[in-house]
Amino acid sequence: MSVTSDTATGTGFTAAYAWTAEVDEAPVSVSAAGDLVAVAGAGGTVRVLHAAAGAPVDVFPLSEGLLHAALSPDAQHLVVAGPGGHALWRRADRRVRRALTGERSQAAAWSGTDRVAVAAGRRAVVLRPDGTHVWTTGPGAGAVTGVAWMRGGRWLAVAAYGEVRRHERHPAAPVATYPHTGSRLALALAPTGRWICSGNRDVPLRVWRTRDGDRLALSDAPEKVSRLVFDDTGRWLAADGTPHVTVWDFSGDGPAGSRPRTLLAPAAVTALAWRPGTRAHLASGGDDGTLCLWRAAAGRAGGSLRPAHRYALGAPVVALAWSGPGLLVAATREGRIAALRLPDGTRL
Repeated sequence: MSVTSDTATGTGFTAAYAWTAEVDEAPVSVSAAGDLVAVAGAGGTVRVLHAAAGAPVDVFPLSEGLLHAALSPDAQHLVVAGPGGHALWRRADRRVRRALTGERSQAAAWSGTDRVAVAAGRRAVVLRPDGTHVWTTGPGAGAVTGVAWMRGGRWLAVAAYGEVRRHERHPAAPVATYPHTGSRLALALAPTGRWICSGNRDVPLRVWRTRDGDRLALSDAPEKVSRLVFDDTGRWLAADGTPHVTVWDFSGDGPAGSRPRTLLAPAAVTALAWRPGTRAHLASGGDDGTLCLWRAAAGRAGGSLRPAHRYALGAPVVALAWSGPGLLVAATREGRIAALRLPDGTRL
């Protein structure tokens, strides 16, 4: 892996690359937390890098390949998941605990720094950072494709074929089930736990209010949704699934009866990531190699927005992650990892 620095010229301003790196396999997932960035490659190589300069911290393999990576919020632990199982990495001594169970694992999510939920076939397993088992959900109708915690870890949402389930801390059986036709569910949970959202290739975006299980009727809801992301405040939800991106306002009683903002992306969207903070700044990557930055809450509901800034990365963007509000890490299909330094939130 080689690391260099340069500048990137986009519309509106020139952003300095903090660093760029070339890896020898296609990245599939990028995670950032604290002073670290983790890159998971399709072939099974995990690279842990310093966020500030891209210098390598550690490299290790997961022999069955990789689908997902997630650093703990304190950057002391990393979970990676793949077709044959998962692994946990500890920063203090670089120890890797592999659990190659043969069960497909394609999602993981941390609850604070002391628990992580990992997809394991038709179940989700909750672990301590050292790999100690805490509890396991009961099996669903199909493979788990998404997991998400309510802020504070009070409960866990699990997406699988035909349903989203809500689990309290330890019982294997869900406390609530939200049926959803089709497979490959995208899952988003509002940080407050008030809303659960899902989407897939078969039906439009679905939204449920968790307190009573009611499903909201949305006008202009996109279909073929594969990416759903709430911002830090839980007010704004970004969804792909149309030729562009829709952004929904969940303030008040939620988006029922309202129309979303439409972000006019220049090409099919392949990655989404909200900037940390409260200003509703969104980054998107496209299959044409374009990286866009958006003021996603600008204008009015039902209106259309164009990118505030855009950059050409030269190859399809496969993953995005913010390392704090000032550094955006992008990975392209050809193996380029680029960390861009961006203006502060008041000047985007």
